[in-house]
Amino acid sequence: MLTGIDKKNSLANRSGAGILWPMAKKLYKKDQGGSLPLWAVHSLMLGASVIVSSSFTVGAAITRGLDPAVLILVRYMLAVLFFAPILVLRHGFTLPPLRRLCGYSAISATTVGFFWCMFESLRYTSALNTSIIFTLVPGISGIYSAVFLQERLGRPRLIALFLGMVGAVWVIFRGDIHRLVVLDINYGDMIFLAGCFMMAAYTPLVKRVHRRESMVVMTFWVLATGVGWLLLLAGPHLAAVNWQGVAMQVWAGILYLAVFSTIVTFYLTHISTLYLGPTRVMAYSYFYPAFVLLIDWGLGHGLPPAIILPGVVVVTLATVVMQRGAAGSDPAGQEEKQGLPNR
Repeated sequence: MLTGIDKKNSLANRSGAGILWPMAKKLYKKDQGGSLPLWAVHSLMLGASVIVSSSFTVGAAITRGLDPAVLILVRYMLAVLFFAPILVLRHGFTLPPLRRLCGYSAISATTVGFFWCMFESLRYTSALNTSIIFTLVPGISGIYSAVFLQERLGRPRLIALFLGMVGAVWVIFRGDIHRLVVLDINYGDMIFLAGCFMMAAYTPLVKRVHRRESMVVMTFWVLATGVGWLLLLAGPHLAAVNWQGVAMQVWAGILYLAVFSTIVTFYLTHISTLYLGPTRVMAYSYFYPAFVLLIDWGLGHGLPPAIILPGVVVVTLATVVMQRGAAGSDPAGQEEKQGLPNR
């Protein structure tokens, strides 16, 4: 019988990673200029959303076992270590030009900045407040895409973004409007909001920076430059860490986060952004609250109340509307439509 973090990791693998693997292999084979049917890209993003949702549960279970900044650094370093052989075997190891390296650094800065703001904000605010604020990310990402990528949102997608946010908030508050009314905005919320503005730039930057290179190359260098940013943040704390005192359950959780929540989801998000566009990819984050509730149910925390079902339905419909008109099997051609320079 599985207990603790082992049970969390096992459930996370069954719910997301195990289902995702066969399709991920097909995506990997088509990375070099091939194409995928649109349904496959959506399925991969749905699976990636489950994995990201499971990382909240795993992260909550291990966050007290290691300093948050150090934990994220170890997670990224393990991801780079595991991903490096794939890069070398498939493409060799070549340092990108400085301009490309700066682009990859800009992408990684958004995620590192977000994680830092998240952990810092939780010193002053609650997980409930941060989960509400995070529902703003797809909308902010849509604004970035409209301004910098000339992505046309249109009235239906703007309405869908708003309804998706409403549905996600409904799920988070479990249909209790009173809890929303008494929500208190504080200093920690403002820190997390700054992190959300950074996270919202993630997929637009992927679209902007990509120049037809393999997503294996892009993903590796985004992870590697992320390690550089994290060394600046966590470096002063490394000497004080009692590495021998870190529990095996914590290492197991970090391993899961490094392989699935970092390598797999980064790779899938990067390549799906080229097919679907930044705003559509970010819209999948509206599913996170519902998936977290389902994962908690799978861990024996009880079924979520039926009152959340209207929110789940609204989120699903909003996401379907958001995905209309996606690029499909020609991401390179879509790059040209977006007015992006080609290499």
